[in-house]
This record gives sequence, structure tokens and C-alpha cells, in this order.
Amino acid sequence: MQSSSHAQLTEALSRALGPGAVFAGEAALEKAQSSWMRLGAPIAVVYPKSTGEVSAVLRIAHRFGWPVTPWGGKTGLAGGAMAQDAVALSLERMNAIEDIDVASATMTVQAGVILQTACEAAEAEGLLLPLDLGARGSATIGGNISTNAGGNRVLRYGMMRDMVLGLEAVLADGTVVSSMNRLMKNNTGYDLKQLFIGSEGTLGVVTRAVLRLRSAPVSQNTAYLAVADFDAIPRLLRRLEAGLGGSLSAFEVMWPAFYDLVTTEPAKGKPPLPRGYPYYILVESLGGDKAADAERFEQVLGQALEDGLVIDAVIAKSQAEQAKMWALRDDVGQVNRNGPAITFDVSLRIADMPAYVAEIEDKLRARWPKVDTYVFGHLGDGNLHVLVWPGEQGPGIKKAVEDIVYGPLEAIGGSVSAEHGIGLSKKAYLPMSRNAGELAVMKALKTLLDPQSILNPGKILD
Repeated sequence: MQSSSHAQLTEALSRALGPGAVFAGEAALEKAQSSWMRLGAPIAVVYPKSTGEVSAVLRIAHRFGWPVTPWGGKTGLAGGAMAQDAVALSLERMNAIEDIDVASATMTVQAGVILQTACEAAEAEGLLLPLDLGARGSATIGGNISTNAGGNRVLRYGMMRDMVLGLEAVLADGTVVSSMNRLMKNNTGYDLKQLFIGSEGTLGVVTRAVLRLRSAPVSQNTAYLAVADFDAIPRLLRRLEAGLGGSLSAFEVMWPAFYDLVTTEPAKGKPPLPRGYPYYILVESLGGDKAADAERFEQVLGQALEDGLVIDAVIAKSQAEQAKMWALRDDVGQVNRNGPAITFDVSLRIADMPAYVAEIEDKLRARWPKVDTYVFGHLGDGNLHVLVWPGEQGPGIKKAVEDIVYGPLEAIGGSVSAEHGIGLSKKAYLPMSRNAGELAVMKALKTLLDPQSILNPGKILD
């Protein structure tokens, strides 16, 4: 009976989308396993080319009562793209940049546009799409919106939410909600786009968006700094924010274990500063005057050295050196050198970070004496990435690590997900960061917009 239902569903999808747009059976499984992560066994993978075709897919799935999992670049880190027994709806073919309005500094794109492609198109017009993250070459705009992506420049430009002026989404029953606002100010009732930003495809499928662009920077100054103790880090952050006149765009902190990891073989990176310091900080400023910005950058860092906030520093003298500095920060794959690391993306007050890191490291080491723990992150916006290889695999180990890493966050008002979303992997820990009232409203919204629970079911909420 179920295989018959599968056949009827895929036949209806094929009629709606035409040849070459629907893959079922072994072909669907192959699509799900072509990603760097395994995404289950979908009954079908569909590739619509327009909002109208997305609407048709969801109308059909709604009629059959069949779950649909949206796919962007399939680079999410919380299991949101897992499509076991679902129709996987890929936005890959909806990859047009429809318009760039230079005068208003906006870009209108389809959801399947690759982030790097969008950034390069903005740059060609003398503008900047500020979102920047390691998966820039494969992540899509729709996926970035559905997870409210963060990345390296949140400190200055905010999350993806701050770059979306308007969007278009398709609801579970195929209804198209088009809210393609192009205005910076539009205070006319409910801001409907906020329902879909960060909802991980559980309330609607984002198909198009209007993005806010900024003026492209003329200057980029990058440096690695070393500090002697954690107390100096927030003071240094505020010093740089004030001294650089609002041009500070990145403040990335690395604990020494991570710095050592990405600067020793087999990693290709070379240490810009000697190993052995307590903390390393990658800072970047973006400005509008090459000569003046470089001089001010050096002056501010020089004063920080004189005042003892910084104990060592090296400034990139070329774009090639800047790229190498960022490559160290982005070489996260090195954490799997000894075994598959368990990755975490947490957020907490800067003042709570040293005690939090010390507590989880002590507990991890007490349980697994040979544990590898690496900590780094966008500290300027309160986001730390914690990566743990306990030294062994087996039933219950992952959950035991999760309990240790997430355990202290509730008491200090932290978040179990700073920028990667909840998906499947963090669902059990969501109540640590959201209270009962908030969860009740979230469930009510899900019930209202998707009463059959066919849109990415099981993600975020049961």
C-alpha cells in the first residue's frame, strides 16, 4: 500500500514538474548521499524552477499528507536537511539574481543562489553583501535565511535577519506569501518575513528574497594579536571598537589548542605568531580610505601593545597574507584529525566564557582523560564553537558529551545554538534556551501554518 502511495505521489510530482525534475528510488538515494553528510533516504528529490512549481509540489504533498524537507546547499550542521522518507525539495535550480538596485542598494535573488555568487555580483556593482562564512561556496541564500546564518561579520553587520528586507515563501498547502518589500522603512503591520527567517523550513519554503546591500569597503586591515589573560579580551574589544571608529568587522578568538591544531602538520597553515600564548585574536577592519585606515589600524594596535592589552601582534601586509590569516580560522576540518569531532555552536555572555570553558573542559577530561577539546569563535558577538573528540565512539557517548557542553548554559542564560539552528540534533536541548511560554507560541504557529505537519517535520519541535 505504501509503495503504491509512493508511486502515485511521484507520478503526480512528475506531471507537475515535467521531465528531469523528479528523482525517485535509487536515484533519490544517490542525491541524498552526494552531500558531504548523509541526508537519509528520501522517497523522491524534486527540483522546481519557479515559485509556482514549489507551490505545486507542496499542494501535491499536502493532498497526499506527505512530508517535505527543503534543501538549500545541504551544508547545515544541525540535521535540518535530513529527509528520511520525505520528499526532498531542492531549490538548486532557482538560482537567478533577478535584480541589483544600485541606487537603493538592494539585491533580489532566488533562494537557490549560492552565497559566494551573490557576494561577487554585489561586488561587481561596488556593493557589499556582508554575510561571510566558511561554506560560502556552497551555502545558498534560502538556506542562510531559513537558518538565520551568522558568520564572521555579525559584530558589524548583524545576522542574516538584518540583511533581509523582504521575501517570498510558500506555505505547507501551496499558498504563496509574497512579501517582497524593498524599503528600509515599512512599518505597516506584522512583519511577515520574520516568521520564515530562522524557522528552518518548518513554517514555509523561502523561494525569493530582497537583500540589503552596503557600500563595498575600500580598505581591509587584518592582524593576529596575542593576549596574556581573558580579562584583557573584552577590554581590547571595546578599545578597538572605539579606536577604529566603527570599522571593526571581525573579532575572532582562538584558544591555544585550536591555534596549535591549525598551525601544525598536516595542516598547511603557518603560525603568524609563536605558539604558546594564552589566547589568539584575529581582528579585521573594513573602511573607506586605504592609507588613513591602515595608519589608524596600526596606531590603535600599537597603543594596545603599549598599554599591555596585547602582548604580541602581526599585521597582514598584503591580500595574500590576509587570506592566509583567515584560512587558519576557517581550517576547522583539522579537528577531525584523530577522530570525528562532536561540534557545538553556543552563545553566552563574554563575561561567562572563561568559567564556562574551564568547567566543560574539566568535566570532559574527568570522563575521557585523552579528550581533545578545541574552542574558538566569533567572541565579539558572544558565539563560541566547541569541538570535542572524546577519543572513543560508542552508544551514549555523543549524548554524554552534549550533556556536559550544554549543561551549564541554562543557568547563565546561554543559548544551545548561536547560528547553526536547532534541526534534529539540538531539539532535546531547546527547552534550556526557550521557556514554556515561548515554546507554546512556537507550537501554535506551527499548528496554524502547517496543521498536517508536513513541512520539515520533527525539526525544531516534535
